[in-house]
Amino acid sequence: MLLSGAEWLAVLRIGLGVWWLESWRHKDKKTWFGGGGIEWAAGIADKHRWTFVRSGFDVVVKPRPRTVAYVVAYAELALGLGLIVGFLTPVALVCGLVLSLIYLVLMIHDWAEQGQNLMMALISVVGLFGMCWQEWSLDEKLGLFL
Repeated sequence: MLLSGAEWLAVLRIGLGVWWLESWRHKDKKTWFGGGGIEWAAGIADKHRWTFVRSGFDVVVKPRPRTVAYVVAYAELALGLGLIVGFLTPVALVCGLVLSLIYLVLMIHDWAEQGQNLMMALISVVGLFGMCWQEWSLDEKLGLFL
């Protein structure tokens, strides 16, 4: 066998990290931080079939679009880097799972978005329960989360 089970889980973790990093990288930062991303999401939330999504968006996101834009973008960057190097991996996996589920619920009507976010959520769960930080990670080198 080329790689052990723990090493395959590390590959999965690193791949998920690259996916999060790409989510951050491909954003047009000028448009995103200028409110474009939040305006787009607001349009989706306004027409959402679930009342709690519409009202939650109105309460949490609409009053602070610039702050949320920065939080989302830099959360994706932090998740990507944290998972790639394996630092605070369980925390990153849980946060990534939450972010993926938020995206999934917001985009419930869009099958393309559902697939991506569902896969990212699934990889997060597998990585978390498989303890994917046991190989090739700073967590392993620092003796964290043993």
